[in-house]
Amino acid sequence: MLGYNAAMLSTTTSIGFIGAGNMATALVEGLLATGVAASRLWAADTDVAKLQTLAAKGVHTSTDNLSIVAACEVVILAVKPQVMGAVVQPLRAALAAKPVLLLSVAAGIPCARLAEWSSPKQAIVRCMPNTPALVQAGASALYANAVVSAEQRDIAGAILQAVGLACWLDQEAQMDAVTALSGSGPAYFFLLLEAMQAAGTELGLSAEVAKALALQTAFGAAKLALASDVDAAELRRRVTSPGGTTEAAIRQFESEHFRDIVARALGKAAARSAELASS
Repeated sequence: MLGYNAAMLSTTTSIGFIGAGNMATALVEGLLATGVAASRLWAADTDVAKLQTLAAKGVHTSTDNLSIVAACEVVILAVKPQVMGAVVQPLRAALAAKPVLLLSVAAGIPCARLAEWSSPKQAIVRCMPNTPALVQAGASALYANAVVSAEQRDIAGAILQAVGLACWLDQEAQMDAVTALSGSGPAYFFLLLEAMQAAGTELGLSAEVAKALALQTAFGAAKLALASDVDAAELRRRVTSPGGTTEAAIRQFESEHFRDIVARALGKAAARSAELASS
């Protein structure tokens, strides 16, 4: 985990976003909340309505991607993976004219491909945030290519930590595991919440009560785990009294090979991530 904060971002560093969708907006809001001045933030998009939302926060906006490169030391690529090449290649000359850190939040696009579209000498950080970043509770992993300086690493870490937890990877290939664990992970918990709510109603609770109890239980369990100095296995043992109700449920999960199901599911997600990165 990183120990960065907004103070690590130079007061002269300008941060630009190409793409002004949900993730870019979340990062902007996170940076503003940590004290980064709106005057240091820029955004470009073809959707004027999205730009108006950011302009209302004091962010500089444009429909010209080249203007973002010209104005900023950090350029965050927040566009769909399928259009990334078409977005980055026209920026090649502008990127060569000044030292710029490219930070990509697009899934499945490796640093090598971004370098092909820009330059072999381009400083690139690849990041995999997840959707809870939208509420400043994200979990992000970052990987830097060999061109990225120590200062640029600090800047990238501070930016992503503005929307939650961030950590560095030693190998880019580990990004597939990150995608399987935290990138896709929120959906797994949503599926469990769906199942718990449905089971609650089958046991006689109203849908409203079942939803409220399931959501608060998930929130409380996560908060307890984050605050604890022991691992999840020990926390589980502490709430599982011998011969009690929790033990009965856990035994049923184990008899259905719950851990194997989770391992196979994450394996499928990781494999699919690798397939998309190589396509």
